[in-house]
Amino acid sequence: MSVSSTRALGLGLIMALAASACTPLRSHQGYVVDVDLVNSIQPGVDNRQSVLQTLGTPTISSQFGGGDWYYVARDSRNLGYTLPKPVSQITLQISFDQAGNVATIRRAGVDQVADISPYGKTTPTLGRQRGFFQDLFGNIGAVGAPGAGGGQGGGMGGGRTRP
Repeated sequence: MSVSSTRALGLGLIMALAASACTPLRSHQGYVVDVDLVNSIQPGVDNRQSVLQTLGTPTISSQFGGGDWYYVARDSRNLGYTLPKPVSQITLQISFDQAGNVATIRRAGVDQVADISPYGKTTPTLGRQRGFFQDLFGNIGAVGAPGAGGGQGGGMGGGRTRP
């Protein structure tokens, strides 16, 4: 191969790699929604067992009260190395009554997706901010100090002089 054809091949390879970085990546997370199966669940007719057999294990079940099951499906897209952004989301909430029968079915979309931005790398707290050496050496001299639980009458035995 000649030098010019090697350069052309190298340039073409670099351009192909650069173009592939702009290819949108698609991903699906969570439950795979089958519209016919979801529509077959009826309030007052189905119970926990029939929902489990029809839709399968929920993505999330409520920890308190035990009355809600959630089926969540999300489609996301991103370019190259950017963070994925949700394009569509379906959240199916099935609420059960005390007897275990389906009480309500609610559907929500991508409007329920919250974008949060954490504040820095630490959580702000009230009170003193201590450095590494203050944490390491901060208790030196505190042993036996008044009100620290040591010393006169504050030790074991409740201030008794005899056993």
